[in-house]
Amino acid sequence: MKLGNLDLPSEVCRSVGDVLGRIGDKWSVLVIVMLAEHPLRFSELRRSIGTVSQKMLTATLRGLERDGYLTRTVTPSIPPRVDYALTEMGRDVLVPLNALAQWALARREQVEAARRAYDAKAENTASPDEATGESA
Repeated sequence: MKLGNLDLPSEVCRSVGDVLGRIGDKWSVLVIVMLAEHPLRFSELRRSIGTVSQKMLTATLRGLERDGYLTRTVTPSIPPRVDYALTEMGRDVLVPLNALAQWALARREQVEAARRAYDAKAENTASPDEATGESA
C-alpha cells in the first residue's frame, strides 16, 4: 500500500491509520490543545470544552493515556483530585496539530463555500424519493 510516497505493508498502513484516528478525533484534538499550557483537572477540561459528555470525555482521556499522549495523576483527597498532563509525545503532536489548525483557519471560508455549493447542488438534483426520505 502507498502512504504518501512510501510503499508500506498494509499492516503498517492500518497501524498508522489507528494513530491518526486517535489524534484526529475531534475530542482528542481539543483535549491535547487545552493541555498544552498546563495540567488540568477533569472538571476543568469538561467545563472548558462545554459540549462534551462526561462519558465521551472519560473515553477520550483513557484513549489518550493508553496511547501515551497524556498522564493521569490521582491525588488522594476527598473527593480525589485527578490531573491530566501531556507527555513528551503529547507535546510533540502539538506541532502538526497547530499546523493543521492554521491551515483550517486559513481555509475555513473555502470549505464553507464548498459545502454550500455541494448542498445546493444536492438539493437541486435529489430524486423525489430522496427529497421525501422515502425508499422504494
